[in-house]
Amino acid sequence: MLKGRYPLDRFSGLRTPFYYYDTGLLAETLEAVGAAIADRPSWKVHYAVKANHNPRLLAQVARAGFGADCVSGGEIQAALAAGFHAPDIVYAGVGKADWEIDLALEAGIGRFNVESAAELRVIAERAATKGLTVPVSLRVNPDIGAHTLSGITTGLAENKFGIYHRDVEAVIREALALPSVHFEGLHFHIGSQILDLSDFAALCNRINDLVSRLERLRIPVGDINVGGGLGIEYEHPNHLPVADFKAYFAVFKRLLQGRRPLHFELGRSIVAPCGTLITRVLYVKEGVSREFAIVDAGMNDLVRPALYHAFHRIENLSSDGPERTYDVVGPVCESSDVFGKGVVLNECHRGDFIAIRSAGAYGESMASQYNCRPLPASVFDVDRD
Repeated sequence: MLKGRYPLDRFSGLRTPFYYYDTGLLAETLEAVGAAIADRPSWKVHYAVKANHNPRLLAQVARAGFGADCVSGGEIQAALAAGFHAPDIVYAGVGKADWEIDLALEAGIGRFNVESAAELRVIAERAATKGLTVPVSLRVNPDIGAHTLSGITTGLAENKFGIYHRDVEAVIREALALPSVHFEGLHFHIGSQILDLSDFAALCNRINDLVSRLERLRIPVGDINVGGGLGIEYEHPNHLPVADFKAYFAVFKRLLQGRRPLHFELGRSIVAPCGTLITRVLYVKEGVSREFAIVDAGMNDLVRPALYHAFHRIENLSSDGPERTYDVVGPVCESSDVFGKGVVLNECHRGDFIAIRSAGAYGESMASQYNCRPLPASVFDVDRD
């Protein structure tokens, strides 16, 4: 997505900051996912709703035939409202409240991804009171470290997620003994923004070992949900706008033993590239040792740089002037309200449009009204609804 694809004449009449979504790029991404698994009809991709729950984006993903991966009752409601079919919804999350469990049961979702023996018992009890049999997978903590930010790794023994892999046998036996539960498979997820495919290879090896052990014990395994976690190219979004889905899925085709059905839960790699936070320069400030481009977007609009020290490519859409180096900062009354330090941009002036790229995942969905600031609006390239 080059500068020319941003309709600056249209932007001039809009209040900033706002999220701008390229739904054409989203369509291209969804097609790439489908093409990469066209030879595996039993494989199903569930879009991770937590990445971005914008209703128009959800509706586009649903129309493409994807399932939904939800981690709250609110996300289940959003997925159903957007057109996802209840049997294609999977529900994970370490702290499912009673009302959320009841909502999912009454909606008839396809699967609960259960995080602990304690949760399994509560779900079974609530299903029994409704005269229902609930389909469950057990989330396994494989104790695998992913090469990613520490705040978004989920597969280590020290993380809060899942049942430790050595304890899975006992929990499966308990699930099989519960009359209101139908045990259907195993679920894994090791983290997010993973670009080193050897992490997924390690996951395949751990899954193979666990499945072999369970089969030797004559314990049924069912299907496998390998989670998601595929990362995107934040540094060069113009050159690599679509994640390498072919290479990602090839790891599982090559290394996972057996031809059982697989489920995937991709989020960031689907929606991050299509979203850009558009903001305007309020002031250019000369500091003692650096120059600041102060913009009207803040950490409440995009919290990832403040929360994770995450990188987003930043571009000046309004200027072709000589390059200068800026700290790009927002108006929020926090020292951590910084989008980038030492950022090389075409010379900035008051009113210039600044694009903070690859912000379609965990941008709008994590936005807040801190400092009583309004939530950012969403703007789309074309009217597709």
